[in-house]
Amino acid sequence: MARAIAAGIGLMEYPFETAKGFWRWVDLCEAGGIDSIWQTDRLISKSPILECMTALAAIAGRTKRVKFGVNVVSVAMRDPVLLAKQCATIDVLSEGRLLPGFGIGSPRGPEWTAMHLNPKTRGRTTDEALEIISRLWAGETLDYDGKHFKLTQAAISPVPVQPDLPMWIGGASEAAIARTAKYGTGWQAGSESPESVGQVIAAIKTAVAAEGRHIDEDHYGAAFAYRFGGMEEPGIAKIMDRYKERTGRDARDHFAFGGADEIMERIAAYVDAGASKFILRPAANGDAEMYEQTKRLVEEVLPRMAARWPKPAKKVAA
Repeated sequence: MARAIAAGIGLMEYPFETAKGFWRWVDLCEAGGIDSIWQTDRLISKSPILECMTALAAIAGRTKRVKFGVNVVSVAMRDPVLLAKQCATIDVLSEGRLLPGFGIGSPRGPEWTAMHLNPKTRGRTTDEALEIISRLWAGETLDYDGKHFKLTQAAISPVPVQPDLPMWIGGASEAAIARTAKYGTGWQAGSESPESVGQVIAAIKTAVAAEGRHIDEDHYGAAFAYRFGGMEEPGIAKIMDRYKERTGRDARDHFAFGGADEIMERIAAYVDAGASKFILRPAANGDAEMYEQTKRLVEEVLPRMAARWPKPAKKVAA
């Protein structure tokens, strides 16, 4: 089956100086053909980071075409009924443009200590929560007696307008692979290399087959930060330092610097590894830089992606 290759754009920290600058950037994404906008989840932070669910609701009201999601929401830090309700509400009011992504939360996140949460149970808590969310989305009235959650006659309405609301799962561990195979309709990488992404995708496909399920070939995603320019430019060192602090990884190995050729080369490496959907994060500070970096992506990279990987023709019903 031919894969549909598409590029979305993502935010971790809030790099804008003004709300006006943020909305101008959102308008550019909407008009410029960006496939989707993604907000990282972080509740506790000294750096400015938007709360993901309210940010998506605001973007839904501003736009008509672009899709949006969380890369990825830390399920173990949230109430699953509320999260299911939030996703359903946003999906209904956006007429089916939500792309929810779920994960267990990084062990490096400050939330575990600040909120007195137990990181050792985050995997099992997430598995229970994903079962609850998927069943509520399906319209069930749910009695649930788990180790971490207990519900009696719980139901939500309205349910999502997408009949099979996507459930993209993040993480590259064996548990994340099993979680994707059991619950996911797609998998979204974090900052893994193309080689690692290829290994995880292969493992998920094996696990999905064992579960007797199916995940579409073009429902595997990758992510990386990019910069039109070099790492020596003003302000970039600080962005790279914060990335290493969050992930423990060297930004020099994971960011794409240079021009459209370098960005396309990085995308192609992930495509060859089996990824089809991309979350590209501008390495930029301030309203003007964010707009310029995104504008160059729209003008210099998206047309080349469309030419190199044309969208498969839609099937016409007989």
